[in-house]
Order: sequence, then C-alpha cells, then structure tokens
Amino acid sequence: MAKIERVEIFMVNLLPKVKRTDAIQSFVSQETPFVRITDAEGASGLGYSYTIGQGGPAIMSLLRETLVPRLIGQEAEAIQRIWRDLLFSSHATSVGAITSLALAAVDTALWDLRCKRAGLPLWRMLGGAKDSVPMYTTEGGWLHIETDDLVADALSAQAAGFAGSKVKIGRPHLSEDRERLTAVREAVGPAFEIMVDANQSFNLAEATRRAKVLEPLAIAWFEEPMPADDVASHAVLSARTSVPVAVGESMYSLSQFKDYLVGNAASIVQVDVARIGGITPWMKVAHMAEAHNVPVCPHFLMELHVSLVCAIPNAPWLEYIPQLDELTKAPMRMENRRAYPSDSPGLGIDWDEDRLAASRVKGLDLTAS
Repeated sequence: MAKIERVEIFMVNLLPKVKRTDAIQSFVSQETPFVRITDAEGASGLGYSYTIGQGGPAIMSLLRETLVPRLIGQEAEAIQRIWRDLLFSSHATSVGAITSLALAAVDTALWDLRCKRAGLPLWRMLGGAKDSVPMYTTEGGWLHIETDDLVADALSAQAAGFAGSKVKIGRPHLSEDRERLTAVREAVGPAFEIMVDANQSFNLAEATRRAKVLEPLAIAWFEEPMPADDVASHAVLSARTSVPVAVGESMYSLSQFKDYLVGNAASIVQVDVARIGGITPWMKVAHMAEAHNVPVCPHFLMELHVSLVCAIPNAPWLEYIPQLDELTKAPMRMENRRAYPSDSPGLGIDWDEDRLAASRVKGLDLTAS
C-alpha cells in the first residue's frame, strides 16, 4: 500500500478520422481529459475519459477544483472508497455526465496504477474470462452515408473479417431506413450481423413502426430507439418486438441500469466505462447484467473496453471505432478482426508520452507538500 503523492491532469483534443453523424448530432471532436496518479513509491497510473466535442473544460474544472485535491494522501489501493468519496463530494452535480466523466478519468488511473503494482493486465486482474472478442464496425455506417457507399463499406468489413456492421438510422422517412438496410442485408447475406442505432431520436409510436421494418431483416439489435430516461417506453417496445433492444451509452448510474434490467426494458446493455464513472461501476453493471442473463456490448472506447469485455463472460462484442492512434505507440492488437487485450500490466494502452505532451491543451500538476 502506498499513498497518493502527486496528481497531474491535462486534456487532449482529438479529431475523428472520418465524418461521424447520427440522427441527433455530429461528432466534431473528442475532448479527452487525462489524470495521472503517482504514489509515494513512484508508481503511476494514467486514466482518461472523453466528450464529443463539448464539456471538456467543465470536466477539467471539476477535477481541478473538487476531485483532485481530495486524492492527495489517500491510499491508492482503496479504489472503492475513493470512488464513493469523490461521488459524494460532488453529489450536487450527480447523477450526470460531467461528474461521471470526471470520476472515470480518476478511476481508470487508479486501476492502471493497481494493475501495474500487481504486475497484471487489467483483463486478468478483473477476472480473465476470455483472451479475445469479435468486433463489429461502426465507422462506415454513419447517417450521412448514401446507400451504395453503405453497402460497399459493409462488404469491405465482411471481407476484412468483421462479424458485423452498425448502421445509423433515423432518416426523415421510414422508407429511407428500409431501403438502406435492405440493400446492406442483400449484399452481405444472412450470416453477417447488422446492428442499427437510432441515437434516441424516436418516440414510442415511431420506434414501434421502425422495429417492424427491422424484424424481417434479422437485425442484431435496435440501439437507443428512444430517450434514455424513458424506461417505461423501452419496456413497452421490448414487449412488442422480437428485435433485441440495446441501451446504456447515455446512462450514468447503476440505478438507471437497475431500472432497465428489473423492468425488462433492455435485451442488451451498452455501458460506457467513461459515462458510467469508471471501471469500478462498470464492473458492477456487468455483473448485474449477468445476473439478469443480459449481454454487455459496450459503447465506443475500444482500446479500454477490450480489457473489460475480456474480463467478463457475458460480453460477446467489441465496437470498432479507433480513436487513440495519434496518442499511442501501437494500436490495439487485432487478428482476423478479433480484438486481443494486452498482456502488459495496467490498462493495456501503449501511450506515446511525447505525443501526449505535445497535444496538451490544458493542465494542472498537484503534489503533496
């Protein structure tokens, strides 16, 4: 055991590699807050979270003014205690995205530190259920992409070994979504999975209409059909359709996931390690989902999620959206479009410290006196 002696925070702004649009927004940049925690014996861990182009400075402010000062002098191994202490120190802003994203940067740094001190990779430290996971790709399925290009990308992904592709839906008329999805299904055949994502753009009536179109196309799941806080409508939709309903990327607390699982309102949970507040609550959601016989298919952050999905038995997929290549020495290991977690101690992300230093846009370094 060693006490936290130094905490450094900084932010990096990453631009997406391709244009990303969905039914409600465009992904213009990834503001990425980082937290580096160093203990009294000189061991350190680096954690991070993200926003889609907005809110990064607010996360940095919460870290700087409220959370980071409470870390100095804490036992670095007391991760559960630290997480709850930080949550309740910012209780007036919880539950919510800003607090969860700030907590996630701290929590992932603490887990990185713990794993490095133990000499274990994160996926083994948390359970080691499997050593690889199949991937589906989202990068070629954005809403602005026209049908011919959508089909070409799905065929390219299939040829490259991906087991599925995600297609964004929510075009102005149902017929447009039907035409796009039908073209993809006819091109890739019945054995290739197609996931669809509405990004919370429908009400219950429209989600029900669209679900009827999805059923004959053997769609793998219907993601975020309605606003994430409408548990009751998701329960109704789940009872009306044979298409699995997936939710979770826009949820920020254990209680929200509990309500969905207890209410039979979701067939798949897509808990995001940054938006739930870190690895500590992510694992609790994953175990809660397992108890309800529900799979976990996390949103985004593949370089971190690969270790988490390989730690647990009920995670059948990893979403392929590369975003950290500009900040790492080597990408996540992939073979035949299966993802493999790193065996290096820690989170398993091979950060390039020179690139991180050169990319910083904001920072603070706090050391125990």
